[in-house]
Amino acid sequence: MARRVYRAEGAMGQWTLVESLPECLAGTVERLWHFSGRTALPRERVMPNGVLELIVHLGPCFGIVHNDRTERCAPVGISGIQTRPMIVEAPDEPCRVLGIQFTPAGAYSVLGRPLHELTGLDVDLETLLGAAAIELADTCYEARSAEACLDVAARWILERLRTARCVDPPVAWVAARIRDRHGDVSIEALRERTGLTKSRLATTFREQIGVTPKLYARIHRFRRAITRLRAPSVSLSALALESGYYDQPHFSAEFRELSGLTPGEFLVAVKYETGNNVAER
Repeated sequence: MARRVYRAEGAMGQWTLVESLPECLAGTVERLWHFSGRTALPRERVMPNGVLELIVHLGPCFGIVHNDRTERCAPVGISGIQTRPMIVEAPDEPCRVLGIQFTPAGAYSVLGRPLHELTGLDVDLETLLGAAAIELADTCYEARSAEACLDVAARWILERLRTARCVDPPVAWVAARIRDRHGDVSIEALRERTGLTKSRLATTFREQIGVTPKLYARIHRFRRAITRLRAPSVSLSALALESGYYDQPHFSAEFRELSGLTPGEFLVAVKYETGNNVAER
């Protein structure tokens, strides 16, 4: 299993981040990660990205900032697809955290429940899965290294997939085309290819992916735009057209709706960066 290890010691704090993606989980998980240490930036703005994220706190819990208050997360929780930015606050002390970024299809199979019930929320996983959530937390806590913890999480996912219900093939196909084309698609053309009615596709897609096809496309178009926005000497008008927006005003309006910032504000905002030392294995 290929892993990437990032380390920081300095202005960004002292921490280690280990990432992996087992081949056996491709299509189910975008990445597994394990963080240990302390970041110098107490808060991070997390943008909508079209995935669901399961978090296991192996020490002090992170929190979600709501206006002027911070609500501590459950020890084991999962966030549904986000349609607005979320501010995450780190503990005041060193911590250890395991994260699993699920594709919607993967989350639907692992959770076995309608995903629209989780959209925009951060939910205690124990209320959804009971003993299975406790088992994941306990085995991760007992793992002796970050790598062992990631292996434990991968095995837990695979075990749940053995008896999982899969996303309906037409819905899975539409979701994959939206993701692969970074949201630059015609939803109507995709619907016609599936043979589903508008109402059937919208209802089933929302249940099994978490949002409507149109909103899912908007999120992926935004996700690609954020990646391209940080490229040197990028032109906003060219970026807008390249990303599938009608024009620059359309791009700016949607960007602000999904991020809470204008493109210019996003570029100058303080951002949590990956560490300065990187190793692959």
